[in-house]
Amino acid sequence: MAFVKVVKNKAYFMRYQTKFKRRREGKTDFYARRRLILQDKDKYNTPKYRLVGRITSTRVIAQVVYATIKGDKVFGAADSQELRKFGLTSGLSNYAAAYATGLLLARRILKKVGLDSTYTGVEKVDGAPFDVNENVKDRRPFKVILDVGLKATTNGSKIFAVLKGAADGGLYVPHSPNKFPGASKTEEDKPNPKVHRDRIFGAHIDGYIGKIKNNKARYDLQFSGWQKTLAAAGAASVEQLFTKIHAEIRNNPDLNKREKKTNPKREFTKKIQKRLNNEQRKKNIQTKITLRLKEASKEAARAAKKAKA
Repeated sequence: MAFVKVVKNKAYFMRYQTKFKRRREGKTDFYARRRLILQDKDKYNTPKYRLVGRITSTRVIAQVVYATIKGDKVFGAADSQELRKFGLTSGLSNYAAAYATGLLLARRILKKVGLDSTYTGVEKVDGAPFDVNENVKDRRPFKVILDVGLKATTNGSKIFAVLKGAADGGLYVPHSPNKFPGASKTEEDKPNPKVHRDRIFGAHIDGYIGKIKNNKARYDLQFSGWQKTLAAAGAASVEQLFTKIHAEIRNNPDLNKREKKTNPKREFTKKIQKRLNNEQRKKNIQTKITLRLKEASKEAARAAKKAKA
């Protein structure tokens, strides 16, 4: 018989090192993360901020995060669910909502660091490229780096809507406009700001509503949520609603924390079962045996009665 080399021998397993847990679960790209969090040696103990955008099926989450030895710390956060207080109760995970969430985060962060009046960003949104670093004041703009996670960086992705909202809000996010809607795959062609503006304000939703409005059954089925939202907000169109939301975000980006209840009603009380001693266990077993014997005697009596009949 030919010699067979054992590759995975004892020495192999002794030296085997498991990957990080989030790598094994497929949740973190550590190759990308290492390059996002490494800071220059001459910037000792200076945080390197990342703009973390995550899109779920029902919401958009935007955070500014920095890494420490103990783990990541969240410097500021915004959620598209917060847009409900501005009147948006439908489409909380679409492109326009992602832009508004990025804008809310930017204004909140800049207010926290005292730069909200210095860097106002783009107050009249037109979808054109904007870089706050082109007009630097006495204090430099707040710089963040986009962290897309495992999201595919395709053209027109909602992760870039968060980036655009943050950039228009006054944060310095290094980026290229070639990833926004209306941009072609070649870098030679310039992006189309009008197409991007329509996405930011949800004008494409208005266009689709106008196409199917004559089909009342389909319109009511597909856009019943938007009908209620627009009626409650007193807006004639989705574009008008988002224009109002952007103005209100700039006016007051603060997070409204819920007040703690003074006397909360605790209807549910947890029942903690006490441990039984040996005598109590024996007593319970004897009770079960007695009940079982009574049931067996009754069954035997019924069987005897049937036999006589």
